[in-house]
Amino acid sequence: MTARLGRAAPAPHAAPAIGERGQATIEVLGVLPIVFVVAWAACQALAAGAARELADHAAEAGAVALLEDADPRDAARGALPGWARDRLDVHVAGAAVRVRLHPPAMVPGLGALLDARAEAHAGEVRR
Repeated sequence: MTARLGRAAPAPHAAPAIGERGQATIEVLGVLPIVFVVAWAACQALAAGAARELADHAAEAGAVALLEDADPRDAARGALPGWARDRLDVHVAGAAVRVRLHPPAMVPGLGALLDARAEAHAGEVRR
């Protein structure tokens, strides 16, 4: 048997200690609740952001309906997708259309904290 110069012999693989078996599984199980909470919070933030955009759109549609002598409540509801129509409150005062949209929430009561409010005025330009 000849030895090669400059190269070390491969080290034998050491078996993991008995106490370390299953450690990765336990670590994954420990991280899963954190991952779940972060994903839940991200979904809730996306729902609140979508509700804000939809509320702005509904208020503008209601204001346009006022200018066209149409029902602003019907116009605001018609500007929304089906899932959001039952979650919309519309208030008309003079030339102002105020809407409040309750976003979907996985925790009861949280949707009220994340309500999206918007207001649009018919017949005037605000800058």
